[in-house]
Amino acid sequence: MTDSKRKILITNALPYANGPIHLGHMLEHIQSDIFARFQRAMGNEVHYVCADDCHGTPVMIKAGQLGITPEELIAKARESHLHDLNGFLVSYDNYYLTHSEENRRLCERLYLAAQEKGLIKTRKISQFYDPKRGMFLPDRFIKGKCPRCGAPDQYGDNCEVCSATYSPTDLKDPYSVVSGATPELRESEHYFFDLPACGDFLHGFVHQAGVLPPEMANKLEEWFREGLQQWDISRDDPYFGFKIPGTDNKYFYVWLDAPVGYLASFEDLARREGIDFEEYLREGTPTQMYHFIGKDILYFHSLFWPAILHAGNMRLPTGIFVHGYVTVNGTKMSKSRGTFIKAATFLRHLHPETLRYYFASKLTPSVEDVDLSLQDFMAKINSDVVGKLVNLASRTAGFINKGFSGVTASAPRNIELMRGARELVPQVMAAYEARNYQEVVRSCMALADQANRYIAQEEPWKAFKDESQRERVQGVCTDALSVFRTLVACLSPILPELSARAAEFLGVGLSLAEAADPLLEHRIGEFRPLFSRIEQKDIDALIEESKEDVRQAAPAAAAQDEGEPLAPEISIDDFLKVDLRVATILSAEPVEESRKLIRLKVDLGPLGQREVLAGIRAAYKDPAALVGRQVVVVANLKPRKMKFGTSEGMVTAAGPGPERIFLLSPDQGAANGERVH
Repeated sequence: MTDSKRKILITNALPYANGPIHLGHMLEHIQSDIFARFQRAMGNEVHYVCADDCHGTPVMIKAGQLGITPEELIAKARESHLHDLNGFLVSYDNYYLTHSEENRRLCERLYLAAQEKGLIKTRKISQFYDPKRGMFLPDRFIKGKCPRCGAPDQYGDNCEVCSATYSPTDLKDPYSVVSGATPELRESEHYFFDLPACGDFLHGFVHQAGVLPPEMANKLEEWFREGLQQWDISRDDPYFGFKIPGTDNKYFYVWLDAPVGYLASFEDLARREGIDFEEYLREGTPTQMYHFIGKDILYFHSLFWPAILHAGNMRLPTGIFVHGYVTVNGTKMSKSRGTFIKAATFLRHLHPETLRYYFASKLTPSVEDVDLSLQDFMAKINSDVVGKLVNLASRTAGFINKGFSGVTASAPRNIELMRGARELVPQVMAAYEARNYQEVVRSCMALADQANRYIAQEEPWKAFKDESQRERVQGVCTDALSVFRTLVACLSPILPELSARAAEFLGVGLSLAEAADPLLEHRIGEFRPLFSRIEQKDIDALIEESKEDVRQAAPAAAAQDEGEPLAPEISIDDFLKVDLRVATILSAEPVEESRKLIRLKVDLGPLGQREVLAGIRAAYKDPAALVGRQVVVVANLKPRKMKFGTSEGMVTAAGPGPERIFLLSPDQGAANGERVH
């Protein structure tokens, strides 16, 4: 235990209020909850908060499609999200909304402070306007042909094919994703935060020890080398959000008010519980603030957010903890395969602590993707939690109850095992503090293995039959239950319900300070089953229901979304100019200098081998898994020299991108080099 109590504010990235929570979201909520539970167990003053991210064009549009107000939509989303988070035992002290008066006041406070320091700039910009819907369009609501490579259906800010970045006004043949109308270029005055003026401060901040994982701090060097740009923090009416002070029709961009939502949620909690809110905002106080985020929102949290806080004379994050993505069975979550799993669907088939334990066994301080291999998941839970942990109590408690009236021995028998329990506790405490949950699980299971081997060697079920061996049986079972007590205390941040049931049966608390104390001359309760095995039928049912979720959602989505409009008509002669050929991927590797490209070598049979640079990295986290796959390639595309090499073709794919990209493959039997008709 620490000598002085720390004051800690812990936040989790905010779920967006226009969709359900899925297992990809749950990785982060579980990761931050384990950290919060551990800090509470250490006796620290912990305030663990989150909220729904409520503002922006997508919420406004979806509410309109459903025929309800944005306020009604976000209220329903919050109810759904809270249900799922509670189901997974996530112990938020407050779960709020960014659409709150606290958030409005804090946003205005930070904005006015930045304005007073000369960090708010205004200038007129030209942007696309949807004449059919009467609204300016965000970049991601405009599509067209890439101005560099000509690829169709690319978003208004970057091309997923050639990795080019550009302004929406550079697109060829642009159209509105909202209505399909051809957008008009109109001029509008916008408000900008002068991020370049904060460059030196931000560079120093991100390289402070402990603020970011080293690989993420190094990743940000790309942005500093390219030069920080002024950040557009305004959006035009109509927009669901907070109006910018002193304006009639300008609103804060959602990414300004979303991270402020952390503080707003905490302010709501502080008011209700009598906490000194301002103490956590002031620079120089001993309070700490930790953010758990995914690597996809690193830029906003490590550059925009600290710059805004610094401008408002508020304290900066103590640490920004970044995690990778979730894959299922080695690939991105797939709706067709039933591995795009909603949190609510999982809870209908499996206990939440199974996922908590499995994710914990994979999580380290490094920024690595976490794969939920469903077969490995089932095997690990059955082996570790049921076969090793619970088994320690289930195979020994009965002898203590039957032969000794539920009272343990007066002294430990296996001194080496007790030493292992004492050494485990500080190891686990250090690993939790470092967010190395994988090490927590590994070290706990190592001790569980040692204890189970000891029981197997001593065979109390045989010795119990011999009256002269009863004292030895009592000692062996006492040692096992003492280790079990240590393990459930150490694993309680990960397995809170299982640990609480075990502590009740043992008649002890879950204090880490006392976790290694042997249970001597102690009365235990009657043992009852603590955890159930996962069966294959549970996994199969989960996958099938996830597929059904997709089937049920499809008609509703079709009714709400007319889909992307067709491109202009072409003649058969135009189509025949495109030479599509079957190819097999021989090698696939990420282009290290690019965030979006994968370098593919493809075999086109008699046409030879070619190198293709494909903008599919966000969708295929493990490029090596593509090797051996047949794809369809545009074979007569003029070679294109790029920063990272020459691309000698284009692989065809479906999906809106960037993470929802699906490579097209021919039917079985097609040979490399054959033309697609």
